[in-house]
Amino acid sequence: MIQNAERPPEGKAPGTGASAPEEAKDEPSTLSLAAQAKGEQELERATRSYEEGAYRNAARQFQAALDLGLRTKVDQAAAHKYLAFINCVSGREKACRDEFRKALEVDPGFELAPAEIGHPIWGPVFRSVKAEAAAKVKAK
Repeated sequence: MIQNAERPPEGKAPGTGASAPEEAKDEPSTLSLAAQAKGEQELERATRSYEEGAYRNAARQFQAALDLGLRTKVDQAAAHKYLAFINCVSGREKACRDEFRKALEVDPGFELAPAEIGHPIWGPVFRSVKAEAAAKVKAK
């Protein structure tokens, strides 16, 4: 798919991502594929920053990855999860809860790893948000 971003397929003008009207309706534009690839690259950089303890930078990068677009629900949920972690450890519980909610909205089956769920700061917050989401589903 990244090839499309570098070399337009036949029928598309170089550098524009423009295609015939019928193609534009059925396929994502080259521009959106390129943006999603950039989003995935930004997600990788954000994860590295997070692992290195550069949380402020990681938070900006995770948000940028979401803004650029991530193709998979797993990647989208992961970005929200890390934003939740950063907010929780920074004492911003409401923002932490909001990010966990967003992760669950994107992927209702989203779960934390055993080591993550046991964390004393964000573990209880996640369990609470997950229980709230389950209660809303039952009420419908």
